[in-house]
Amino acid sequence: MPEEAMIPPRRKRRARIARAAFVGATVAAAIASVAAEPSVRGILGAALALLMGAIALHDARRFVIPNALSAAAFVLALAHAAALEPGAAADAIVLALARAAVSAGVFLAIKLGYRWVRGREGLGMGDVKLAGVAGAWLDWLAILVAVELAVLAALGVHLVRLAVRRRPLRAAGALPFGLYLAPAIWVAWLVQAVWWMWS
Repeated sequence: MPEEAMIPPRRKRRARIARAAFVGATVAAAIASVAAEPSVRGILGAALALLMGAIALHDARRFVIPNALSAAAFVLALAHAAALEPGAAADAIVLALARAAVSAGVFLAIKLGYRWVRGREGLGMGDVKLAGVAGAWLDWLAILVAVELAVLAALGVHLVRLAVRRRPLRAAGALPFGLYLAPAIWVAWLVQAVWWMWS
């Protein structure tokens, strides 16, 4: 019997409602991007919102971040960097690539260090690539904001879920980090865009 057929109807219904709400929030985020930054950068931010929503939803369901979605977000990040500095697009793209390399490198070091210490995987390569996407889209401070938001949200939701289900905290518990990091990247981008508009 397929695994999905074993899920109780009430739980399936809740999952469908949650997915619909998440899709609605993602569309609202795309609209907010253009409203906050009514330019090419806002349109690119709207595309970022849609891609991050798709990544979060996919990671929540399958614990996998599709390479195609991360690659699309990365390419758009370079276009965004060029749009930020039209007169020095090449320099802006190089800086975005440098931030992406540092961000992905830090996550890769965490991934390898965790595997060496604990003897099992803690982060997937999809998370490493998504960190690179964050670096390409965000400035240095916004990268830290996105990661901190994602970590706090992931821990908070996980602890609440354990408390509701009355289950103990286990070090081996699996957590789809992309579900939290992807939306946090867009939130940090929006804060960054609003800050630039008012500064």
